[in-house]
Amino acid sequence: MTGAGIIVIGGSAGALEALLEILPALPAELTIPIVIVIHLLPEHPSLIPRLLSRACQRPTCEAEDKLAIQPSTIYVSPPNYHVLLERDGTLALSVDPPVHFSRPSIDVLFESAADSYGPAVAGLILSGSNEDGARGLLAIHRAGGVAIVQDPQSAPHPVMPAAALHWVGPEARVFAVGQLAGFLATLGDAMLPPQDLVR
Repeated sequence: MTGAGIIVIGGSAGALEALLEILPALPAELTIPIVIVIHLLPEHPSLIPRLLSRACQRPTCEAEDKLAIQPSTIYVSPPNYHVLLERDGTLALSVDPPVHFSRPSIDVLFESAADSYGPAVAGLILSGSNEDGARGLLAIHRAGGVAIVQDPQSAPHPVMPAAALHWVGPEARVFAVGQLAGFLATLGDAMLPPQDLVR
């Protein structure tokens, strides 16, 4: 892989704290867009886009259906919707049933990213208390993308990263939170639209 077309990140309990450390440390030259799913209570508006926007100085917004993905931008899942990546470089929202009792589901995002971006996607699993995301990270790995996991020992809720490591195996890249921004910065800034990828 010479450059990631997109970075997808999933997490649950403890993930917001990790994101508030990782995202502000990313260099401005890294123009890869980032799509984030964090498990949310369906009945409450999400404050996460506002918190991340204040912290990281990148354009940050809630994901919307049919929204075209732009470089250097962070997209955050809205409550009670799955977020998917389409091959035409847009986002899609879905009200399909919850996965692992969660909507949005990390697996849904990651599997759509693997299908649309193939080897030009990097997936990161952060802290959380269930196994959502493990199957999706495996799909990214099998598509030739980069599978990244927060070291469970550095996660306040290690079940989610431990499950991802179990599914992907030793080829997953494992880092403590303080090392993740540095690794993401090495992925390259090639913005590769899905339709331009060699599949």
